Amino acid sequence: MKRMPLLLAALLVSLMGMAAVKTIEKINTTLVPNSPMEVTVLVPEGYEPGTQFPTVYLLNGYDGNHTSWSSTQPDLGKLADQYGMVIVMPDGRDSWYWDSPAHPEMKMESFITTELVPYIDSNFPTLPSADKRAITGLSMGGQGAMYLAMRHPDLFKNVGSTSGGLDIRAFPKNWKMANWLGDAATNQDVWEEHAIPTLAAQLQPGQLNIIFDCGVDDFFAGVNNALHEQLVAAGIPHDYISRPGAHTHPYWRNAILYQLLYFNQAFNNSK
Repeated sequence: MKRMPLLLAALLVSLMGMAAVKTIEKINTTLVPNSPMEVTVLVPEGYEPGTQFPTVYLLNGYDGNHTSWSSTQPDLGKLADQYGMVIVMPDGRDSWYWDSPAHPEMKMESFITTELVPYIDSNFPTLPSADKRAITGLSMGGQGAMYLAMRHPDLFKNVGSTSGGLDIRAFPKNWKMANWLGDAATNQDVWEEHAIPTLAAQLQPGQLNIIFDCGVDDFFAGVNNALHEQLVAAGIPHDYISRPGAHTHPYWRNAILYQLLYFNQAFNNSK
């Protein structure tokens, strides 16, 4: 496990117009191919020694990596400082954040929940409890965030998604999903088990703090609207925002501002 020296990291962050300290973690793992796993971490700067922070895990979309969010929203470092939160960005590896039934060597869910979260809590000044942790992401990462939080509410009390692929069953031929789950026509049960609406049907009111959004011109707008209606019918409190926009970086750059505000309020309201 290698870490960029903090002084060098701080200098690079400053040159990029960001205030928080940025490090690139290299985590050796047997759960994901092509180890080590690279993870970008932003830590607020200028606090008293011993200060601990809540954590937001920020997941990238398909064809992205651990650097993608920093390019989409260049002010992430300033936002980490503003809200006093650690921001963690793993490399999604186009995995949809699943433990793949079709390719057992890809266990991204297990990596995040059993290795990454403990690693971050052991090596960074975090508050190591579910109510001080949030997870969100864009597109594939939005689906991944919802999937992980709904399956692991003991780790993530707060969850979001922006432009998320929140019902994979509607897109059986797209974005390598069949590579990880098998062909949808012959593995229907597997696809059902991994679908967000299936997991959402098991939620209890108040189990998670939920925020998600989608642009009205996004190809995922229909599945986001449907999840909203499902949660309303089930009496599951949540914030849902449908606003002008499409599946684009300018949309996500704006959307994450609202999600971090929501998480900050949730962290402040937790006991």
